[in-house]
Amino acid sequence: MSSLTYDLTLAGLSVGSAAALTGIGLIVTYRATGVLNFAHGAIAMVCAYVLRQCVVEWGWPLWAGAAVTLLLLAPALGVLLERFVFRPLSVLGGDPAQTLVASIGVFVLLVGGAALLWGQGARDDAPELVSADPWGQLAVALVLAAGVGTLIRWTRFGRELRAVVDDRGLAVLGGIDADRVAAAGWAFGSFTAGLTGVLLAPYVRLDPYGLPLLVMEVVAVAVAARMRSLPVAVLVALTVGVAQSQLTRLHPSGWGEPLLQAVGANLFVVALLIASLALPRIGTRDALPRTATARVPTPQGAWIVAVVLFLLPLGFAGSDLHTSVQVPALGVVLLSLVVVTGRGGQISLGQAAYAGLGALFTALLAAGRFPGLPRVPELAALALAVVLVAPLGLLTGWPAISRRGLALALATFAVGVGVSRFVFAQPYATSGLSLGRPEGFDGDRAYYVLELALLAVALLATHALRRGRTGRALAALRDHESGAAAAGVRVPALKLLAFVAGAALAALGGGMLGMGLRAFDPTAYDPVRGLLWFAAVVVLGADSTLGALGAAALLVGLDAGARGGVAAALIGVLAVLVGRFPGGPYEAVRAVAGRLRPSGPAVLTSLGAEVRRRL
Repeated sequence: MSSLTYDLTLAGLSVGSAAALTGIGLIVTYRATGVLNFAHGAIAMVCAYVLRQCVVEWGWPLWAGAAVTLLLLAPALGVLLERFVFRPLSVLGGDPAQTLVASIGVFVLLVGGAALLWGQGARDDAPELVSADPWGQLAVALVLAAGVGTLIRWTRFGRELRAVVDDRGLAVLGGIDADRVAAAGWAFGSFTAGLTGVLLAPYVRLDPYGLPLLVMEVVAVAVAARMRSLPVAVLVALTVGVAQSQLTRLHPSGWGEPLLQAVGANLFVVALLIASLALPRIGTRDALPRTATARVPTPQGAWIVAVVLFLLPLGFAGSDLHTSVQVPALGVVLLSLVVVTGRGGQISLGQAAYAGLGALFTALLAAGRFPGLPRVPELAALALAVVLVAPLGLLTGWPAISRRGLALALATFAVGVGVSRFVFAQPYATSGLSLGRPEGFDGDRAYYVLELALLAVALLATHALRRGRTGRALAALRDHESGAAAAGVRVPALKLLAFVAGAALAALGGGMLGMGLRAFDPTAYDPVRGLLWFAAVVVLGADSTLGALGAAALLVGLDAGARGGVAAALIGVLAVLVGRFPGGPYEAVRAVAGRLRPSGPAVLTSLGAEVRRRL
């Protein structure tokens, strides 16, 4: 038994060391720039892929590939991100929501780019940089933590770093080169991300989606350290890693066995839930940038064009029609973000969880497997699933009462990851589960007509929440929460209403999506999808229902008509440009058109005048 305990402790120290590296990188980046880098896991994944490409595909020596990846590529990625993505945001004032959207955009862009370059399949031949013995990884983490802690606390650079984070403008007036400090922080944060990726890749599946999400789950160690204390982050990482490893020894019987196994395999997710819900004072500024939520005027005839485009698939057949079935369903899911984020001004990164619960509950009700309820027809199952999921919107709505900005983003992300890990990934809930379509709507064309009707109902519900007294109160909440409360708006109740309505719409869209696919697919509702959906809605107009429908068509159409990852890459590009074009792609198009438009009247040259005379 003692030998087993020792072996499990060593395995836990290995996992905890990698988590500690992630926490160190996130804290250094946050303390240097004030940004929680959601792209940390994506940078880790890209570096792991590049090292594999150098060593496995090109035959480089391991030391050469590691040097290029960790000493050149990873820091260069950080410097490029600081220079071209986050520095323009800091010039605009460092709005936490704009930096959040840009960070998610980098995440989505790198994930989509990796899927395009290396494919979506998992790789199991990543080179091993450090032996499986955990002492080497632990030594790397401890040396880095000690070195960084000494640098921050006892050197001039550390004092400059703290000054830049506290007040960038005042630090610049004091003679500090804030850009240099921020670039150094980003370079080191990216280095630790790359080191985490190459250390983890040999022991987990290397794919564009799994590794980034795995790294993002251990953001709990940085949150538990209040984004400040490196020793606390290292201690929490090692403790959770060892505890998670020791829990594998327990094999209870009965109903508690699958739950305990799920907790044992996802203890970092549990830590993320606890840390994000128990520590509300991480980021307290406004939830969304005003430019992103400002209503974009709808061009004349835009709705006519949208109606025509959504009716066009009725003339399709075969695989084209089958693919088009996903567009109205995803449109309903994205409308939930219009309600929560665009109208209510609340960051919600967990809408994919509610969409997945809608699909799961619909399948369970239609199959007669929902506890305490008999089997019901598919259409009734969809309606009942919406009713059951809507109150669960309180999972993210209740934390939103006391949280804003970064704290709310972390809480909603944690809920989304928790539902994905503890519900969708568990075979006791999803094994052998299929999902049919309502009677009379079995064919793709008939089902598409039903989807259009449900989409129209969702549009009417969204329109109702944007009009009248409730709509004005939501707009006031979005634009200035404190001012709305002073004017008599019941802010807590209004936040709960937005999240409950958003959960209901997401559940409706998720159930429609599951019926369209004729199955419950957990991967269609993973947290990475939630990040992609949030970024797509925000950059295309968070308060625009037309933007949500356009985002749905864009996401489905691009991934169906090209290699997987194209849609993610495009949305990522649009999101990272939020610093240069805060109004989104509409502002970018207007800026380009303005530059191309002649500044004055056209004047013919002598040759042109002669040609005109002859003509």
